[in-house]
Amino acid sequence: MTAAEIRDFFLGFFEARDHRRVPSASLVPAALDPSVLLTTAGMQPFKPYFRGEEPPPWPRLTSSQKVFRTTDIENVGLTARHLTFFEMLGNFSFGDYFKAGAVDHAWTLSREGFGFDAEHVWITVFGGDEVLGLGPDEEAIACWRGVGVPDERIVRLGREDNFWQAGPTGPCGPCSELYLDRGLGFGSEGDRPGDDTERFLEYWNLVFMQYELGPDASLTPLPKQNIDTGLGLERLAAILQGVPSVFETDLFRPLVSFGEERSGRRYGDDPESTRALRILADHGRGMTMLLSDGVVPSNEDRGYILRRIMRRAIEQGRRLGIEGPFLPALCERVTDTMGDAYPALHSEAQAIRRWAAAEEEGFARTLVQGERLLEEMITSAEAAQTSWVPAADAFRLHDTYGFPYELTKELLAERGLSVDDSGFEELMDRARETARRGGRRGTPGGGHDEVVAFAARARRASHFVGYEALAADTVVAALEPADGRLLAKLEESPFYPEGGGQVSDAGLVETDSSRARVTAVYRVGDDQVLGLQPERGELEAGQAARAVVDRPARLATMCNHTATHLLHAALRERLGAHVRQAGSYVGPDKLRFDFTHGQRLSPEEIAAVEERVNGWIVENHPVRAVETTRAEAESMGAMALFGEKYGDVVRMVEVEDVSRELCGGTHVSTTAEIGVFRLTSETSSAANVRRIEALSGAAGVASLRHARSELAEAAAVLRATEDGVAEAARRLTEREREQRQRRPKDSSGPALDSLVEAASELDGVKVVTEVVELPDAKTLLEVSDTVRQRLGTAAVVLGCAVDGRVHLVANFAPAAVERGARAGEVIRAAGAVVGGGGGGRDTMAQAGGRDPGKLPDAIAAARIALQASLTG
Repeated sequence: MTAAEIRDFFLGFFEARDHRRVPSASLVPAALDPSVLLTTAGMQPFKPYFRGEEPPPWPRLTSSQKVFRTTDIENVGLTARHLTFFEMLGNFSFGDYFKAGAVDHAWTLSREGFGFDAEHVWITVFGGDEVLGLGPDEEAIACWRGVGVPDERIVRLGREDNFWQAGPTGPCGPCSELYLDRGLGFGSEGDRPGDDTERFLEYWNLVFMQYELGPDASLTPLPKQNIDTGLGLERLAAILQGVPSVFETDLFRPLVSFGEERSGRRYGDDPESTRALRILADHGRGMTMLLSDGVVPSNEDRGYILRRIMRRAIEQGRRLGIEGPFLPALCERVTDTMGDAYPALHSEAQAIRRWAAAEEEGFARTLVQGERLLEEMITSAEAAQTSWVPAADAFRLHDTYGFPYELTKELLAERGLSVDDSGFEELMDRARETARRGGRRGTPGGGHDEVVAFAARARRASHFVGYEALAADTVVAALEPADGRLLAKLEESPFYPEGGGQVSDAGLVETDSSRARVTAVYRVGDDQVLGLQPERGELEAGQAARAVVDRPARLATMCNHTATHLLHAALRERLGAHVRQAGSYVGPDKLRFDFTHGQRLSPEEIAAVEERVNGWIVENHPVRAVETTRAEAESMGAMALFGEKYGDVVRMVEVEDVSRELCGGTHVSTTAEIGVFRLTSETSSAANVRRIEALSGAAGVASLRHARSELAEAAAVLRATEDGVAEAARRLTEREREQRQRRPKDSSGPALDSLVEAASELDGVKVVTEVVELPDAKTLLEVSDTVRQRLGTAAVVLGCAVDGRVHLVANFAPAAVERGARAGEVIRAAGAVVGGGGGGRDTMAQAGGRDPGKLPDAIAAARIALQASLTG
């Protein structure tokens, strides 16, 4: 069977048993699940159903879910089965069948569907755990005995192997795993399931989801007993296709062939080539799927995970001897292989190619920079007559500059030098621990859990009427005190709950005897809970109430939300289809829009985007929201936002002849209601993510009035008309430049050319970080200013020592600041090294210190900080 046939056979088997087939969710988790960066399990999209926060669309579901994990990334290529990206087939029951049903389905499909010999299937079960206070899972053992599995093939294992949990907290439960005994050709007589040998291959995990694991390791029964199973498609394909590893299945063979074609190496010829070809194939799949789901390379969060596997793929290509760029072509091969199952690979092909090419080009620059720094390390080692390069230096190359450690060792060996591997691994372990602590986002705790629990106790959902009305006569359905405020549920609520980037409404809830101000509106699935601050009287459950939304704030928010849709459309029209929303804030005060794009917008692009949005406003396009199926909305070209959760029925907001987006927010009825759109800033949010802030409506008009006032004041100062301000400013600047050029040059003049020549380029910014000999701090500042002006878009950091004192200056062009460089941050990092401190603006900062002997180290620290800010 091909992998596609296996996938369809599995899903069809469960469809025939009253399961509803659901499509894979994105690799970017829904915004309501901040506990993880990427989708790491088949059950993850269904967490609200398991917790009882939302009703499932059907009591039984089945899916093939895209999954991405990096916990075993170092094993990829070394073993026959470890992967970063894979597909998890699963069947799920929400309060319907439990252990007996799950066991029966798994046994029937294994025996009758996949044709496994019953004697070759072994079972593991949870054997109990003292910390959890649980004994062996006798119910599961009885179920397996009931379908005919003898006791000698039922293996009891501990919590580490047979108790499943989605994270440090959350839904969990004991599990049973199915293993296939592949015979003595894959191991020895004494091998058993769970000992991580090749003879027994685990292919299916049945999780009996019955508890909620708390932060204190306490177990609370879930509202309903649920089933979550996971069967790795790639592993099952290897078994059914009769090949020894997943890399020889039809899912991977085209990708392995790509590496063979480009490199001339052959899979199986030698361990090094085989490992590299495997990594190339796995990482090629992973990067392409992440890119298709809207992730872009960066040094933060999921963007860092993507960048890491892309650079590992480039590194392996280099080790294979592949010449020239190849990532875009590798991604195209992945699309050819998997595009039928995942159509987004085709629809996002342009964006995938763009980001793959940009990252490969950027990493090439990193390699050049890294090789230059490595040469400096080699020179220092040779001067010190040592055969070692410190592990800390090699780690800095790897961690700060992204320079592969394997390449560092290879180049050092060519010069007869080595690195302390154990020291490097110790530093890597520290970094991994930091990543584990910081990479997993905090689980919703405290207030969120309190709100969800209150909503569950209320046992009735609020009906949102805020699309149609800004006020409602309603009833206080439930009420509880919480930390000096009230949590409340209304039968009908006009208040919009925060979501999709839009802030929640404010307003009042009034009864005949009381009044409370709405301070928050919490989204709980399709339900909501109000946070109230009492102002008068005592609010009680069961009272009739009048709920009124703050009208001016809501109308301003509606203007900004529709303006955001227009901005998104204008950016895609001007810059290209690779532009995707990467985050937003829509409130009554302003809008903020983060979008994927690899470089800052030019003044011409900013002006064109602003003009396009205002043109659509003037044209008075109708804005309407319709409910339809997701498939129908996507067929109409509606854009879905990555990281948002959508059901089968979606709300599509259409700006006629301009855009269609899936959106649950509130909007104006026509674009003319927005009035005006003013783009106030365009900056970097993260690597490959830009941020635009803008004003619309009344705030936009007020901003234009303020700008007009500033222009009039500038005209008065310059003694020019308002139309002539720019020309008057240019004349003034030219006179100042001429006066500066007529000033006598000091002794620093001859050194200027060498400083300019020493500049290197990083992310489009010319960088100078040097120790110089100058008479005082004033001259140091003047020299840095001259060097920066001669270089243009530059970041200059200079240091000198005078009379036992250190003087440091960072002088950055505004264009360098827009790319992420901050003079104040860089100078503080350098000042700390020489025992001093400092600060200043983003464009210019100074510091002093008391330790001239550490001046070179301070300049090196400044370069590292600058590198991190420009590439982050």
